[in-house]
Amino acid sequence: MTSPEPGFGIYVHWPFCAAKCPYCDFNSHVRHTPVDQPRFARALATELAHFAERVPGRTVTSIFFGGGTPSLMEAATVAGVLDAVGRHWSVAPDVEVTLEANPGSAEATRFIGYRAAGVNRLSLGVQALNDRDLKRLGRIHDVAEARGAIELARRTFPRLSFDLIYARPEQTVADWEGELKVALDLAADHLSVYQLTIEEETRFADLFKAGKLIVPDADLGADLYEATHRVLDAAGLPAYEISNHAAPGAECRHNLVYWRYGEYVGVGAGAHGRLVHGEGRHATATEKNPEKWLRLVEAHGHGLVADDVLTLEEQGDEYLLMGLRLKEGIDLGRWEEISGRVLDPKRLADLTETGLVETVEDAGRRRVRATLAGFEVLDAVVADLAA
Repeated sequence: MTSPEPGFGIYVHWPFCAAKCPYCDFNSHVRHTPVDQPRFARALATELAHFAERVPGRTVTSIFFGGGTPSLMEAATVAGVLDAVGRHWSVAPDVEVTLEANPGSAEATRFIGYRAAGVNRLSLGVQALNDRDLKRLGRIHDVAEARGAIELARRTFPRLSFDLIYARPEQTVADWEGELKVALDLAADHLSVYQLTIEEETRFADLFKAGKLIVPDADLGADLYEATHRVLDAAGLPAYEISNHAAPGAECRHNLVYWRYGEYVGVGAGAHGRLVHGEGRHATATEKNPEKWLRLVEAHGHGLVADDVLTLEEQGDEYLLMGLRLKEGIDLGRWEEISGRVLDPKRLADLTETGLVETVEDAGRRRVRATLAGFEVLDAVVADLAA
């Protein structure tokens, strides 16, 4: 169970979407005129060069194109970014290169180009497998397009994952179990399954406050969560993280960099990074507005608006927050090394007694991990341990 080295990742944010989904609070923007992709590609390469000067000599183990909608990128844009990564760092022979995609047929035609550019893992934003709920979620594809994109992706890429959202309006446990079984027939070896949450400053938040959007209550949400584990565990896709399920060995290596508290560069508008150099561990963030980010990079070589050195306490809190999302949990000794603190034995004992966490021995190291019940109230568990 001992965690391997987290690796070193590169996150590339493509902030543009064809339409804004009503539940989404990500840094995504709709533009009604064509995006100057060659110019953005040059800026991404410039920002990568800036970070390469700060953290040279690393070996890149994963690259992730997120968004927004990266499948609106031309294959040449993706190839240019990957070429830039290779110019500045060593790249592991088995590097994982993931690109997020929407199932719309216009984007699906680009899959072959992405594969030729070096993408070897696709993550599809399917979100639902019935047309009524896709329309409610504001998605611009239907189930037929989703199925077609999944089939094409399975023929094109060595690895495939797709996302689903549950706890949708009027959804029952039986509905969800049936949808999961359909997903398993389509899935390869990885599924990301997220509970619908109402985020501030979204269209869904406005509808919810006006009483025009009714979502399952907490009890039904817990039943849906437990059904997710029951169905996917039985099918050989256990949860390795609170919202992610995979066959053994098919976990998303890039996301494991985050959850195991590794280092990663974040480039593009609104990207975040965590890098160790100079005086400590830096938390970086870039300008969110795409056009402002572009101008900053062209003027200064980067679009950074935050570059903060984290205190030991902040690092310890981040490691708890990220690591306890994983089924494997955290290495208690590493937490103590990172934070400079000792975990309160009484708090740990209380959480263990209530069945929310458990402590296991692993190769002479103690690990703390959340139970299934603990995952359902993970924010409270993390807050209690971090106090």
